[in-house]
Amino acid sequence: MFSYRHAFHAGNHADVLKHITLLATLRHLMRKDSPLLLVDTHAGAGIYRLDGGAAQTSGEAAAGIARMQALWAHPDFDEKSASAPANKAQAAINNEADALADYLALIAGFNRDGNDDWRVYPGSPLLMHALMTEPARAPVHDRLKLFEMHPTDAQALQAHIEQLEAGRQVTMARQDGFDGLKALLPPPPAAGGSRRALVLIDPSYEIKSDYAKVAAAVQDALKRFATGVYLVWYPIIGRPEAHGLPRRLKTLAQQAGRTWLHATLNVGAAPGGAGLSASGMFVINPPHSLKGTLDAALPLVLQALGDGRGRGHAWSVEAGDAG
Repeated sequence: MFSYRHAFHAGNHADVLKHITLLATLRHLMRKDSPLLLVDTHAGAGIYRLDGGAAQTSGEAAAGIARMQALWAHPDFDEKSASAPANKAQAAINNEADALADYLALIAGFNRDGNDDWRVYPGSPLLMHALMTEPARAPVHDRLKLFEMHPTDAQALQAHIEQLEAGRQVTMARQDGFDGLKALLPPPPAAGGSRRALVLIDPSYEIKSDYAKVAAAVQDALKRFATGVYLVWYPIIGRPEAHGLPRRLKTLAQQAGRTWLHATLNVGAAPGGAGLSASGMFVINPPHSLKGTLDAALPLVLQALGDGRGRGHAWSVEAGDAG
């Protein structure tokens, strides 16, 4: 327990898939001006150094977000936008389908120090906060609730939250996110009576019981608040629990009469076959535009991240109607 540290994996291919999916989903939900409750059940430290010892030891960011930065910097990446990150970001916001440009613009926004290489990588908490506080969105007053159990990461996360000076809009608890989620659903109604929530569930899966805990948490959440948007990240590895999780989530969505989407990214085995090469995102109640958005983004992601790796690289996006 507590052996997993995301600092070793920040900015890898799994983060790219997770955060493109998260941001595309959140962008769609934020088209409405009613408040959102955002929950990250396993928030980590919030932001990570790519030039630190952990990232340098694993090399995963170099094979992940560093390659995406090269794509971002290429003059032909987005011919419709100017080369300045701010202009690219606004163009991506205006065109919801351009999720990849939006994602890279946000990462670039955290790296405005004049260095050629991106040196920090924001985790899900800071990416969600960045969208919450954009000028057009800030007056809506979304709320972000974070959970983290690892003592070192929880301390770092709390420090990062204090630097945001967000007041009660962002809160953090050193608590098991699976347990903490129960008290948040259903969310309290907004002034107009609407209830909206997005929940990201991405534990480390360092113990195999996490797979069952994820399924149980989703099942309970759907009973408490069936219309919430639930995003689950999971690793694709040689464990029966890993292969069974998306099937279980699909069954839960169908039993609840909810739509679903399942996206996977396999960048191909690294030389020697070590390390994680594939992961998936399962979304319950996804935006109707999400499949097309990922269909457009993932081929470019795979082209950038799969270059030079072993066989097996592929991507997929499957979506289903309410059962």
